[in-house]
Amino acid sequence: MDYIHDRKHLNSGDSVIVQCSHRCNIRVMDDHNYQLFQSGREHYCHGGYYERFPARITVPSSGYWNVTLDLGGGRANIRYNIGYMTR
Repeated sequence: MDYIHDRKHLNSGDSVIVQCSHRCNIRVMDDHNYQLFQSGREHYCHGGYYERFPARITVPSSGYWNVTLDLGGGRANIRYNIGYMTR
């Protein structure tokens, strides 16, 4: 696996807050889109490429959400924290 993954149940309006020592891609996806992502297929996600932290991404609906961090093919020993702010 070339990415970091976390899964958590969140409610609409809750936020994912990521700190990372390196620029990275952050994707927040529901279970269906995470399965598409895992299989290398086209998927929809919230987030994108971040150069400044903390990154804050608000989820639009309640349910299980998957957060992935990756360096876009690069390699490094990164320090990161994935936190959640609930309403």
